[in-house]
Amino acid sequence: MKSTMYFFCGKALHATLLSTIMLAGTGSAAMAESTHFDYAHQAEWNQVHGDRQSPIALDVNKATPDLDDDADDSIRISGRTSDAVVVDNTNTIQVNVLPGNFATIRGRRFQLQQFHFHTPSEHVVNGKRYPLELHLVYKAKNGRLAVIGVLFQEGAVNPAFDAIMRRVIRAGRAEPMREFDISQLLPANLSYFHYLGSLTTPPLSQNVEWHVLPQPITLSSAQLDDFHRYYTANSRALQPRNDREVLYHQETKP
Repeated sequence: MKSTMYFFCGKALHATLLSTIMLAGTGSAAMAESTHFDYAHQAEWNQVHGDRQSPIALDVNKATPDLDDDADDSIRISGRTSDAVVVDNTNTIQVNVLPGNFATIRGRRFQLQQFHFHTPSEHVVNGKRYPLELHLVYKAKNGRLAVIGVLFQEGAVNPAFDAIMRRVIRAGRAEPMREFDISQLLPANLSYFHYLGSLTTPPLSQNVEWHVLPQPITLSSAQLDDFHRYYTANSRALQPRNDREVLYHQETKP
């Protein structure tokens, strides 16, 4: 793993804290210490064999309604995190976090590992591909990964996105964020599509639980241009659904 330097207001940060944050990242984008891979030559990626790959096209008219009234299948996310690190890992802009931020997803507890962005969106939702997609990568105590996908459309400025992009320096360097409110990157309605898929970058491992929120949030065209200064196309191509069941959970609670 290459050595990495970290700076905050011109002062070196505690190495142990930062190493822990950097090693926490895992999931559908590569970790900060991963090697670069080429999105223009995805056919050459070393794929783990399997027919449950991600991303896929999602359509509410082709999904199975989640009608289990006896279970609480809502998503609940603890929004505020501290001591995060923003890094350009040569594949995406990624925010690695220390343990302590959790989500309850379909009745189970997961801990946030990292979150990152893809442009354009990897999932196509109801026939539409969006300019940006956020992946919040969570891990259960038994090692199971769950990813929450959030879609962005052009519109009003998103201050939380600005807070991240201000800390991007260049590949191989990172900038800490003392505090961040993840809820500012989430839509008001947490309805979701749910299916079993894979990581969307090598090694493309399967058995990842996907929860893609169809209600988009906004960022401005200038913010999208800012991201495109680093990455203009870091999305995996759509994969076959292959008869997988896709559930659609309609959230009706306030």
